[in-house]
Amino acid sequence: MSARVTDQADGLRRLLGQAPVRVVAVAGMGPGAGATTAAMSLGAALAQQGKDVLLLDEHHPKVRSVCDVWALGPRGTLADVASRRLRIDQATASAVCGVQVLPASPGATIDPRTLWPRGIVLVDATFDGEGCLSPLAQGADELLLVLQPHPAAITSAYAGIKRLHRAHAMKQLRFLLNGVADAGTAQQVMHNLAQAASRYLALSLLPVGWVRTDPWLSDAARLRQTVVEAFAASAAAVDFRAIADDMGRWTWRTPARPAVFPQALAA
Repeated sequence: MSARVTDQADGLRRLLGQAPVRVVAVAGMGPGAGATTAAMSLGAALAQQGKDVLLLDEHHPKVRSVCDVWALGPRGTLADVASRRLRIDQATASAVCGVQVLPASPGATIDPRTLWPRGIVLVDATFDGEGCLSPLAQGADELLLVLQPHPAAITSAYAGIKRLHRAHAMKQLRFLLNGVADAGTAQQVMHNLAQAASRYLALSLLPVGWVRTDPWLSDAARLRQTVVEAFAASAAAVDFRAIADDMGRWTWRTPARPAVFPQALAA
């Protein structure tokens, strides 16, 4: 599908009062950042809001991938749906919370909006060996980076942000602090990061909030659920729901569709 056809489809949806599908790639800045947990928890929170959520699992079939944590066995992959070997409802597996999960190769170049015409698509995204984004993440409307608020993690994350900026000429990124013990420290870290990115990279680095350190997270993992599903009153669940609620108010970038996928051009 060409960019022109995609724009026309968006225009038609707006005329009919339908919001365009938003694609959000979630990526962890460093080992143990908690990006997969964040993607799953945000997906569960969005599903609880009544949103249609597709979660693309680029880490499948690794241990601690989305499919592994939720103990799901999808019948197909994104490639199977793109090639029409399976319909998307045949290929996906449904988590108990209602999120539809589909494995996706990190090299996949299909635009998921052509396959999922409603709601939101989350990508549990991978980086390649040089720290560059997968094609799915490059084509997302938003890139949400997940990082820990510790000094070494912040230093490493900033270096990774510089690599992303250099590799993809990105103008805007969003980020989430995960595992926060002190709100005041989190606010200072977010301010400092945003200021440094603006001053030295001319990059808009937008904080979406933080998720507090929470002992209920490990109990939820043991139950193969997110904390949003298992322990709705916990601090982390409250934080994830607040971020998910705010996602619907994120300003669309211009253009909303920054990337055109090679397969779409060839179709």
